[in-house]
Amino acid sequence: MLSWTTGGITSWQSPNLGNPIATKFGLPFRIPVVNSTNIVFDSLGRDSAAAAAGIANNGRGNNVMGIGLGIIADDFTGGLMVASHIERNGTSCPYVVNLEAVDNLGRQNALVIATRLRFMPPNGAVELLDKITTRLVHLQTEQIVYKYCATFDSTDEGNIGPCADLLMEKFHLNSLLFCPGFPDFRIYVHEGYMFYKDRIISESVKRFDPLTPMADPDMARVLQRQTQRKVGLLPHRVLHQGFDYARSWMALQQRDGVEYFMMDSVDNDDIACAAHLAADSKITTGGDALPIALAKVRRSRRPAEALTPAPSLYHADGIGAVIAGSCGPATLEQLEQFERNHPVLRIDLAEATSPSDAVNEAVTWARQHIGAHPVAVTTATGPEGVQKAQLRWGTMEAARRAELILARIAAGLFDAGVRRFVVSGGETSGAVVEALGIYQMRVAPFDDLGAGCCVATEPAHMSLFLKPGKIGASNVFEAALTRMRGPITR
Repeated sequence: MLSWTTGGITSWQSPNLGNPIATKFGLPFRIPVVNSTNIVFDSLGRDSAAAAAGIANNGRGNNVMGIGLGIIADDFTGGLMVASHIERNGTSCPYVVNLEAVDNLGRQNALVIATRLRFMPPNGAVELLDKITTRLVHLQTEQIVYKYCATFDSTDEGNIGPCADLLMEKFHLNSLLFCPGFPDFRIYVHEGYMFYKDRIISESVKRFDPLTPMADPDMARVLQRQTQRKVGLLPHRVLHQGFDYARSWMALQQRDGVEYFMMDSVDNDDIACAAHLAADSKITTGGDALPIALAKVRRSRRPAEALTPAPSLYHADGIGAVIAGSCGPATLEQLEQFERNHPVLRIDLAEATSPSDAVNEAVTWARQHIGAHPVAVTTATGPEGVQKAQLRWGTMEAARRAELILARIAAGLFDAGVRRFVVSGGETSGAVVEALGIYQMRVAPFDDLGAGCCVATEPAHMSLFLKPGKIGASNVFEAALTRMRGPITR
């Protein structure tokens, strides 16, 4: 069943409505009809729908003159978060989702390449990371950062350890730093234990994460289960004594066989020390906070690089819409707030037996409601709904099914005139961006909305606000749509 509300009144409609919307939504590419949600990833980590959309190669030439800081983000919202902070701090930072687009950028002081590495099987993730790092080396990138989630989202079968092992072997490293956490967002690591919004993570809402439930708060232990290399701790009490002391302490630990160092991030002083420790390394890893701090260090060392003015940015005109795939409590609260004033369509993933039918019905509904006021479409639900969908389709299959449906709906909304998109959820954001045929975006500086705004000019002028599911004020959906108008202050 599909449900929606308009002005606080809930309506219901049977899903057996036929097929009023063609699968080709009038975009410059075709989204294929599929009868299965078995996902096949292409070489950039995109699913089969994105690959079939013809986004793999934009046919542009190779004129890159070098990249200062190349950041490989394992999802789209985290990558945008980093790029927007770097922009706010005075360094231009393009954001690309197509590896071929890198070749057309020219010299860049910083660059974010957004991927969907986070939930890929280890072998596929290693292959993709190998390909991207090879390209970045070819483009004379001075430093590469492998960026994972600030909360180190992973399981015992996760790919962070295997990806790190690749980097160690490929670049002949004798040690590698790991720096999860993001103190500005109340994500801390102390003595290796992670805290999320002042609760140990295994007792926080993250324990209910549909794909990576965080049952073990010890980040060194989590990483150790993914690698045969010895994992040690670089604690706050060491970082607090400064760069020289921390470097000497690491050397002593390496004599005992430690190769991977899980760093504390109690506060921004720890992050700053971590950035200085990593600043001269060709390769490093970290959550959102570390690459932001690294860009600051690089700017302080090369002040002339920051003088290049960023191009002017203007938000797109047109209708606005919200696409929400995250099932986090923050997103559920934001949907409830948005629903007080705007129509919201809720798709029950457990009952959506035909993705194509769900898309067609949602787009038909949206066309009846969009206009002066924005609409929202969501597969988000609470823990009971998540469990129901996972029992029906399987854990990963349910997630990919939701992304596929929402991505196709986004394409249909584009055809209906939507040019301002708010998207909640990292994997949902990746699926939507790819379905819209976007390969490169310019990023607005980070602001009080708490996530990243960006602007695409191809295949059409669009504005997007890509939000991690677990952050943002309750009114962020409407606030973001309002903010995405007119010129962008840089």
